[in-house]
Amino acid sequence: MKLVVQRVTEASCTVDDQITGKIGRGYMVLVGLGLTDKEETVKKMAAKLSKLRIFDDENGKINRSIYDVDGKVLSISQFTLYADAKKGNRPSFTDALGGDRAKELYLYFNECLRDLSIEVQEGIFGADMKIALVNDGPVTVILDSEVLW
Repeated sequence: MKLVVQRVTEASCTVDDQITGKIGRGYMVLVGLGLTDKEETVKKMAAKLSKLRIFDDENGKINRSIYDVDGKVLSISQFTLYADAKKGNRPSFTDALGGDRAKELYLYFNECLRDLSIEVQEGIFGADMKIALVNDGPVTVILDSEVLW
């Protein structure tokens, strides 16, 4: 599982000219699921994200969590995080989990965050989404379950 976490002052997702999710301060998270991901992986990644300290404290040091700033999450499914462009110019997505299982784990990830008392707004799985955000810092962190555990 791969997460691209962007610290934002605001972010939104629009599908067919309708806003499906919108937050102020918090994280805009691109969520990629791989072929070997399971519920256990998803739950651990949600816990890791909840504890991540990438907001500034009163001294300007990156030291505060999403809880400390009453932040929210805009969660966007993103199979293209598993793009493999080693051969040729057209990426392959054979390592990305797809279909119903990917949707199930994506929704489970969002529920895990909610169970950790984080407000989560969502995109629509598999839709053509337009994402708008103001990256704060900019601060962007990549979490990869294959590297973390």
